[in-house]
Amino acid sequence: MRPFLRFFKDWALSKKMLGQNNVLTDLVQVDVLLQQLISEKRVPGLAISVLKKGETIFQKGYGYANLETKEPVHPTGTILRIASISKNIAAAALARMVANGDLDLDASLYTYVPYFPKKRWDFTLRQLAGHTAGIRGYQGKEYGLNRRMSVKEGMALFAEDALVFEPGTDYLYTSFGWNLIALAMEEVSGMPFAAHVRQQVLEPLEMHDTYAPQEMTPELSGRLSSFYSKRGNKLREAILVDNVYKLAGGGYLSTASDISKFGNALLQDSFLPKEIRTEFLSAQNANGRLTYYGLGWQVSQDAKGRPFFGHVGNGVGGYSNLFVYPEQQLVFAVLINCTDPKVQDVLDQILDVLLTPHQTGKGV
Repeated sequence: MRPFLRFFKDWALSKKMLGQNNVLTDLVQVDVLLQQLISEKRVPGLAISVLKKGETIFQKGYGYANLETKEPVHPTGTILRIASISKNIAAAALARMVANGDLDLDASLYTYVPYFPKKRWDFTLRQLAGHTAGIRGYQGKEYGLNRRMSVKEGMALFAEDALVFEPGTDYLYTSFGWNLIALAMEEVSGMPFAAHVRQQVLEPLEMHDTYAPQEMTPELSGRLSSFYSKRGNKLREAILVDNVYKLAGGGYLSTASDISKFGNALLQDSFLPKEIRTEFLSAQNANGRLTYYGLGWQVSQDAKGRPFFGHVGNGVGGYSNLFVYPEQQLVFAVLINCTDPKVQDVLDQILDVLLTPHQTGKGV
């Protein structure tokens, strides 16, 4: 098969789309931009999955899951770290518990986790989910710990520290707040956090390729990407980390296709009641200032004023994007096997190509 024809087969484009020259022009531009990231060695590997009105319009892997063996990245087969998109998954599980009346967002954390050391001020699950509770962020080497701890054991890292500010008066992004939410979910459900999320989110949405690190089997490990970091322009293997204790905030592993499926589910009323979905996907306020963050979700507008929700993730050996544009019914998922490769400008450019109507008015 000629490379040009194989190129379109890999995209799995429908015959209808193949007949739209403007769509092909846009997707060729997307492909060129992504190929450049590989050819310029800005990333080792990348998987992308884009849905429009629930249909896959672009799905492809680039570069390598393992630079030594030259194992290629596949958008449905390669398992990568999703970093803070984990918060979106945890938020979906939290939303289900709220919808069922199992948890109250405006209840004190101590209602569910009474053993967390008392602080100067009380704070709620809502404040934890929206990063306005005053829980501190990572310090020192905490970002890259390679120590197996449960969610409860990991609490010891920050449990004795004072709140950074009075809850509700400011915004401070931190994954540790989601550790506490995961503990509350464990206490109420009577299940380990990972098992509860699998039951409430992953299985109902048929996300069969999304895992907690402790769920990885030897067979699944064969699909797991290697993880890299950059020093200057050189790629090297990332340090070893164990993300089990911070699963809710940044520990999950998945494929690009699973993440786009998840994003699309948030456009539907069948998974979460509309009123709950709206509550979680509405930007919060801190002392009268908009935070551009909902409950576990970034909520904002892009440079052209188009509303979106989703998350950027950055962790050891993994960088990720999940952006959902409700008005355009477009879901954009990208997973990269490298710590912050400094390519968000290119990913934003690709998103703009996908979202900007072509001069013919048809667009992607």
